[in-house]
Amino acid sequence: MALSAASRVTLLKEIIARLSSEEWTFLDLTLREFGLPTEQIWNGGRDAYVTEMLKDVKDQTLIELARYLGLQLPTSWDKFGIDIFDARQSTWRDGFFRCFVTHLATERKFAAEMQTQLLRFGISCFVAHNDIEPTSEWQTQIEVALATCDSLVALMHPNFHKSNWTDQELGFAMGRGLPVFAVQLGEVPYGFIARFQAFNGSGKTATVLAREIFDSYRRHKQTRSKMATVLLSLFENSGTFEGAKTRIGFLEEMEIWEPSFATRIGAALRTNTQISNSWGVPERVKALIQKWS
Repeated sequence: MALSAASRVTLLKEIIARLSSEEWTFLDLTLREFGLPTEQIWNGGRDAYVTEMLKDVKDQTLIELARYLGLQLPTSWDKFGIDIFDARQSTWRDGFFRCFVTHLATERKFAAEMQTQLLRFGISCFVAHNDIEPTSEWQTQIEVALATCDSLVALMHPNFHKSNWTDQELGFAMGRGLPVFAVQLGEVPYGFIARFQAFNGSGKTATVLAREIFDSYRRHKQTRSKMATVLLSLFENSGTFEGAKTRIGFLEEMEIWEPSFATRIGAALRTNTQISNSWGVPERVKALIQKWS
């Protein structure tokens, strides 16, 4: 049985959004591993590139690629011979900071944009699916994400308080003692959440808000240690000269330092040519190690 046109479009949009946020090296590697075409020369943007490479993708490959990228698939799709989604294994991207995003169903597009933008900073987001009445499988998946996340971000659009799920998700995170950030997008934080850090999201794009949230995570006493480790790993695995420049900038802004960081950054400089051959980066690496030593 083939996927419906609506299902294909939905999956393609999500996959294109996620893949186009990746560095070119990783993007092409992913496409090749799934038997999809790549091009050596391309004059457009990454989103147009991914769209073109996926234009003839088969349903089976499309679903496998979606699962690899951590997209949530209905359990009814096991008719394609694919294992049922296991939230415990696939909820988060390995090695990334884990952020649970709670939002209204009517604002899921904005939530997805936030999810894509935060990936650039090593932040893997679980976007809660409030647009359906969860089955037992969906509810379990949400509970697993809440039990394993490092923080929660609430996108507080008007009528946020009226949702059947957002308050429960907030309460779960607060009960675990996690840092909870509220983004005011028309709804003023209320009750217990009013005492947590809030961002004014009025008139701001997902790109701007993602940077503000990232800056808070790298400074917050409960999250800065893990965020520093995530940023170091991103730098070590830089796949382009541009990526190395961006990521050394993240490391220069860190407010916490572990003794092992100098060794790891020095090793990355010696072994990763995208770092050692990126103009200006070797000097910045040496200056950073000297600063903290």
